[in-house]
Amino acid sequence: MMSKTARPQVLLSAFGDEAAVGKSAVEQLAVLAALGLRYYSVRFVDLGAGVKNAMQLSDQEVDRLVELHRRYDMKVATLGSPLGKVKLVDVADGTNNAYRPFNEYLDREVAHAIALAKRLETRLIRGFSFYPPKGDDPEKYFQQTVDQLAQIASRCEREGVVYGLELEANLMGSTGRMLSRLHQAVGSPAMTTVYDGANLACQNLSAERCLEEYSTMRASIGWIHVKDYKIDPGLVWHGHVDEERLKNFVPVGDGDSGYDLVFRDFRELLPALTERMESLGAPGVFLDLEPHLKGGGQFGGYSGPDGMGLALRSLLKMLDEVGIGYSLRDLSDVKSTT
Repeated sequence: MMSKTARPQVLLSAFGDEAAVGKSAVEQLAVLAALGLRYYSVRFVDLGAGVKNAMQLSDQEVDRLVELHRRYDMKVATLGSPLGKVKLVDVADGTNNAYRPFNEYLDREVAHAIALAKRLETRLIRGFSFYPPKGDDPEKYFQQTVDQLAQIASRCEREGVVYGLELEANLMGSTGRMLSRLHQAVGSPAMTTVYDGANLACQNLSAERCLEEYSTMRASIGWIHVKDYKIDPGLVWHGHVDEERLKNFVPVGDGDSGYDLVFRDFRELLPALTERMESLGAPGVFLDLEPHLKGGGQFGGYSGPDGMGLALRSLLKMLDEVGIGYSLRDLSDVKSTT
């Protein structure tokens, strides 16, 4: 068993669909178990009827997935939902982003995500902060965003789950500063934020700038996504980021996201954060691998089994260097699945 018991501990996880060639549930679980993980995040999956977002799985398919979790002794870290990746207002803005009337969205998609998270036995739902119209001033939509997120957080709090608001380009929460403002304005214990350094670096922010953005959301973070990005001087964005053209995702430590700087600070935050997340029903604090090493876009990415292995080794090397502990499967885990 590889354990750093004298150090503040994280729980390791990964987006399963990134690791599987065809996104089949069996391949996802087999690859991640072989890499030594005990947790994974559910997003796209094939249970025999084609690839679906987890939100589109039938009741029978969810039952089948839960049974596979038991067979492979794998637990769900987070439901990697697309909640919040819809427009705030119904206007044509040159994007393909969908609009959904919010009350209907709350009663259908949000309610379904909460129920699905419970069936998958996780308390954590990854979500987003809605799209303002492309090219418009996000400040004009701040209060509407707060109002909508507050209603999502209220539903989550009532049902005992947590909504993790991910930092990502083009959304209202495209920076740590804005995400922190949204979190503070909502003011719910059922809402945390999710740091992702590559989602800053792809907006042409240096490692030092990424650290500054992380620092602004430090008090609100619930967990961290791990992917890195190498800034391409020939592909510098101004304003809206074309996510389908992003191509420079690299193993953590090889890019410009400054994870070494972030993790050195995060190490000091871990004991208190672990206590807080456990009080919300989570098993601890997750570092969730989402490497995109073979490509990534607006709604997902792919690394392959080999890419996920490289991504995990790179992360473990960095955690060892900064003094953050973790554990992988050992012989007792292997025997428990026989």
